[in-house]
Amino acid sequence: MSLSRRGVLAAGGAMGALAATAAGTGPAAASTARGRGPGHGRGRVRTGFDRLAADGYRMLRGQKVGIVTNPTGVTADVRHVVDVMHPDSRVELTAVFGPEHGFRGTAQAGGSEGRYDDPATGLPVYDTYLKRGRELADVFIASGVDTVLFDIQDAGARFYTYIWTLYDCMEAAALAGKRLVVLDRPNPVTGREALGPVLDPAFGTFVGRREIAQAHGMTVAELALFFNAEFLHENPARLEVVTMSGWRRSDFFDDTGLPWVPPSPNMPTPETALVYSGTCLFEGTNLSEGRGTTRPFELLGAEGVDHRWAAAANALELPGVAFREAYFAPTFSKFTGKTVGGVQVHIQDREVFDPVRTGIALLVTAKRTWSGFAWRPDNWIDKLTGNTRVRTMIDAGADTDAVVGAWQRDLSAFRAKRRRYLRYGG
Repeated sequence: MSLSRRGVLAAGGAMGALAATAAGTGPAAASTARGRGPGHGRGRVRTGFDRLAADGYRMLRGQKVGIVTNPTGVTADVRHVVDVMHPDSRVELTAVFGPEHGFRGTAQAGGSEGRYDDPATGLPVYDTYLKRGRELADVFIASGVDTVLFDIQDAGARFYTYIWTLYDCMEAAALAGKRLVVLDRPNPVTGREALGPVLDPAFGTFVGRREIAQAHGMTVAELALFFNAEFLHENPARLEVVTMSGWRRSDFFDDTGLPWVPPSPNMPTPETALVYSGTCLFEGTNLSEGRGTTRPFELLGAEGVDHRWAAAANALELPGVAFREAYFAPTFSKFTGKTVGGVQVHIQDREVFDPVRTGIALLVTAKRTWSGFAWRPDNWIDKLTGNTRVRTMIDAGADTDAVVGAWQRDLSAFRAKRRRYLRYGG
C-alpha cells in the first residue's frame, strides 16, 4: 500500500469508508449524530494509533521505529501504545523519545526524565525536551530509527508545549533524513474555531514557536500539515499522518468515548483543558493560576484578593460561565501553604463559552479590583499572548471588548489559512 506524503492510512482495503468516517461523513458518523451529550459516543472514535494497529502496522513494515509519546499514548483499554507495540512481531519498535514531563510522566512542569532504559520494555528512552534543530536531529540519528512516530494528546492551546515538540521533531526529522508519522488524537475542546491573538514571531519561544492562534482549533495531525506547508516548506519533513475515524469537529472529549489520561500533571481533567487557553495567562501575573490545587487553571487568586473580583467578573455576564468567590491554599508553586482569595471558574454552557475572552476579562477585572495586581517582571505574559498588545492595553485601562477586538484582523487571516489543513467535518 503506497501512501502520499500527506497520506491517510486506510485499514484493510476500505480506503473510501475510512476516509469518509474520518471526515465525519460516513455511516459511522451518521449513526452517532443523534443523542449528543456527555458519553454518547462511547467507543465511537478510533485514534490514529488504533487505525495503524488495525492495519497490522503495514506502513511501518521493514522500518526501525521510534515513537515520541507520553502517558497519553494509550489505547481505548488504557494500554500504553509502547507496551502494545513492543512485543508485536509485526512492528520493530526500537526507541522511545520523551517530551516535557517525560515518557512515563514522572516530571513536573519544566522537567523531563533524561536518558534511560525503560524498565518495562528495556527500550532506550531519549530525552527531547528543549532539544531542537541539529541537536535533536543527532538524537534521531543516534537512535538508529528509520521512522519517528508522534502520538501525544494535545490540550488545544498554543502554549501547551507538546505541539512545539511536534514542530521541533518535524524540523529535526527533515535534517536527519527520517520519516515522521503523526498518529492523530482529538482536540479535547473541539476543533470548531480558532480563538485569541496570533503570535508575533518576534515573541517565539517553546510556549509558542510560530504564528498560530492562542486556541488553534486543530488536531495534532492538522497542525503537522499546517506546520509543514506554512513554516517548514524550505526543508519540509517527510510527513505522513494517520487520521482518526469517527471524530467530528464539534466533539468535546467526553463525546469521543476515549479514556482521558492527564497529558501533564496540571491538566487533570478535560474540564481543565476547557479553561486552559484563557486562564493559563495568569502564569504571566503575580496571581496563582491554581497550580498546587485540585483545580489548576479553574482556581485563580492571591493574598489580599476578596469578593470584589468575582462580583466584577460576574457583572460582565460573559456567555456560558460564572465565577464563585473562592479561597484556597496551594501546596506548591505560588503562595505555597498560604490561604489566598480569588475566583473559581464554573463553565455553565461549554457550547458558548469563550475561554480566551474569559481569560482577558479576568485579567482586566483583577487589575481593577485588586491594587496588588502585577505582571511577572520578565513580561512572561507577552510570551503567552504572543505580543505586547494585551499587556499594554490592559495597563492603559482598555476593557475586554477593546483588547479582544485588537486581534481580530490577525485572527481572521489565520482562520482562513487554517481551513486548508482541516481533515474532519462536523
